[in-house]
Amino acid sequence: MSETGLEVFDATIQKTNRWLKEIQEVLHLGSRREAYHALRSVLHQLRDRMTVEEIAQFSAQLPLLVRGIFFEGWDPTGKPERIRHIEAFLEPIEKEFHQLGLTVSPRQVAQGVFRVLNHHVSAGEIEDVRALLPQELRSLWPEPTAAEA
Repeated sequence: MSETGLEVFDATIQKTNRWLKEIQEVLHLGSRREAYHALRSVLHQLRDRMTVEEIAQFSAQLPLLVRGIFFEGWDPTGKPERIRHIEAFLEPIEKEFHQLGLTVSPRQVAQGVFRVLNHHVSAGEIEDVRALLPQELRSLWPEPTAAEA
């Protein structure tokens, strides 16, 4: 029986839960709520450094619910941001977890979410997004393995 009565909604809930479970496992987080915050904070940092064209292409590969998270609060004014240093990318991730009362390594959070993205988004799209990032930020994103590509 359908949870929501709409197959498309049920499917996106299931896919999103799989993504959150993977993030929770990769990062050894205590809950799906924490995994959600990891996904959200990394996607927002990534989104704000992407061109509108690349945002459209990348987001098309996200489950509907994750796509909503990706676009939540987006203001394209002044984007893409030209931040070149890892610390500036990681600081908002750390702040989001600090507001939850949690201490995490923002570097590990970003790398864990990037690993999950490697698993679910096409290798070609990952390559396109990584190519947009300055070298220092690109170093955070592990290249897809043969199994992920």
